[in-house]
Amino acid sequence: MVKSLNTRSDFTAKGIAYVGLGNSYGQFMLGDKAFEFFDERNVSNFIQIPWDQIALVQADVSKKGKISRHFTVQLMNRKSRLRFSSPDSGHILRLIRDQIGNEKVVRAPGFFQSLKSAFTFKRKTKNS
Repeated sequence: MVKSLNTRSDFTAKGIAYVGLGNSYGQFMLGDKAFEFFDERNVSNFIQIPWDQIALVQADVSKKGKISRHFTVQLMNRKSRLRFSSPDSGHILRLIRDQIGNEKVVRAPGFFQSLKSAFTFKRKTKNS
């Protein structure tokens, strides 16, 4: 059995973690010390992220301001990104914002913003 990092649970919800080639269906648990995901089928599949290891959370938002089910958690090493989905993503994002700060929960770039940044040339300035 997996030991939780949290001493108390603030919120639990069903959701999906997109890891590897498959999807893991399970439960999110947000508490006082960490963001956790536990797989329903296999107890040994779990994700535990302490709040201080989360660098950024990006949420998909429509033009009308509606929050999508999908969100991405970027870790401190800036190379690891984990994608999640939940019907309660709005509530989950509010609780994450309370834990890590408002400036770290941002809107994910849209398709055309990503495409534009891929083709934009950025000049490097000389520092004397």
